Amino acid sequence: MAAQNIDDVVDGLAGIVREAERTGDRIGYFAALYRQVTVEIRAAIHAGQFDDGPRMDRFDTIFGNRYFDAYDAWRRDRSGPRCWRETFGLLDDADTVIVQHLVLGVNAHINLDLAVAAARTVPGEDIHVLHHDFLLINDILARVVLAVQDSVDAVSPLLSLLDKVGGRTDERILDFSVRESRAEAWHNAVLLSGQNEQEQAATVERLDTRATVLARLTARPGGLVRPALELIRHTESDDVPAVISHLDGAVQGAAAR
Repeated sequence: MAAQNIDDVVDGLAGIVREAERTGDRIGYFAALYRQVTVEIRAAIHAGQFDDGPRMDRFDTIFGNRYFDAYDAWRRDRSGPRCWRETFGLLDDADTVIVQHLVLGVNAHINLDLAVAAARTVPGEDIHVLHHDFLLINDILARVVLAVQDSVDAVSPLLSLLDKVGGRTDERILDFSVRESRAEAWHNAVLLSGQNEQEQAATVERLDTRATVLARLTARPGGLVRPALELIRHTESDDVPAVISHLDGAVQGAAAR
């Protein structure tokens, strides 16, 4: 699939969520989170909250197509960026828990795709005009992530163990801070925007390698996190369609409370 605008991105993600609910595919976990973020960004564009709404529509479309390209490559022949192959390759792993699938998607999309999308939206030195709007997305993400975190807690009642074991706070989802990862993605976007094609290819390879390492650490953590995950896995819901539906309504449910 190839999105032409942010509406297409929302529709494409909704289609993946619906199909995942129908088939019980855990690919729907991250897609549900991503769909809600995109809906909120679209609403902010329509409300005139960004300096340049059309530019943000273009940025989000390029970003969304990075995910769709990885999704299509995996479905077609198990190809695509390594960090996405690690992510999709764990969908049928019975040892992984809901929150791991969420962070695996977040990791690949922020630590690889975000910098590439930003640099392609505004190449060259002009990329700095994007920075203010780029930062505004942090507030939207924080709101959606907190809603999804609460939603996950309802279907994974012992998830709070990870907070205690890993020292996480509500501003952190899984193994890393979304805000800190986005700050690093911006740094890499600026780097990419000033590079030639060969240099960009090397940078993207480096980003993919790093995101792949983080994916493997997320999938198979050490220390006290491993036994905590085993306990969580045995107590959280294994009704995949129901979990997807629950996650996909997280923001709407939070607004209603």
